[in-house]
Parts: sequence; C-alpha cells; structure tokens
Amino acid sequence: MKFLIINGPNLNLLDRRDENQYGAVSLDYIEKKIRENYKSDYFEFFQSNLEGEIIQQIQNAEKYFDCIIINPGGYAHTSVAIRDTLELSKTLKIEVHLSNLSNRENFRQNLITASVCYGYISGFKEYSYLAAIYLAKNLKG
Repeated sequence: MKFLIINGPNLNLLDRRDENQYGAVSLDYIEKKIRENYKSDYFEFFQSNLEGEIIQQIQNAEKYFDCIIINPGGYAHTSVAIRDTLELSKTLKIEVHLSNLSNRENFRQNLITASVCYGYISGFKEYSYLAAIYLAKNLKG
C-alpha cells in the first residue's frame, strides 16, 4: 500500500514535548519504526505547522496514495478547513494522536477532523501510527 502520513503543528518538536503525554521519541524515530515494521509498503511523510500546506497535501493525496494517516495536532480541534478537505477526499483516512485525548483538557475533546475520517486512534504514543497502518492494510485487504 501507499501511505501519506501527515503531521501537523509542533510535531517537528515532538522530542521536546511532555513525555507523559507524547512519549520520549522524535518524529524521525516514528518514521524509522514505521519503515522497519512495514517494509513492503510505500510511505511519504509530511510535517507542517501551516494549515494551507496540510490542506494542499490532502487535496493531492487521492491521485497517489491508498491511505492518509493524519495527526493534525491542535488543528484537530480548530480547523474547519482541514476537516472540509478531509471530507472531500475519497482516500481512506485514519486520524492518530499520540496522547490520550480523553484525559486531556476540555478544548481537546472536540475532534472536528476525526469526524470525517474512517476512525481515530488516541493514546498509544508512537504505536498509534503503527496501529493505524495495520488497520488500514486490513480494511483495504
């Protein structure tokens, strides 16, 4: 399968964030683990702090990828524009979050982007990504 993995704001600084919430790994480490665990699949990784760049990646994904795995970061709770773009995409979409959002602040309880994805995974730190890939492969199977 061909996967586009999109990471939103501040995930480039993952190794500097609260270990209890996000784990003690970097985004590069997560990419390495994905490639090690799923050698027969193709992965393209994209990270941006800019909403418009994320939207552009989602809009283009349908032509090239079987699945989008997206960690929109804080945009999960605020970006109607990313939500609308995800809704328009016919590509399989799975949202992931490193932290367990149900244990977080009230403003993090509203997941507007997850509502237009096939499902979402939250709270398993870097394993959230690996689980999303496993599930996508079985859903597409």
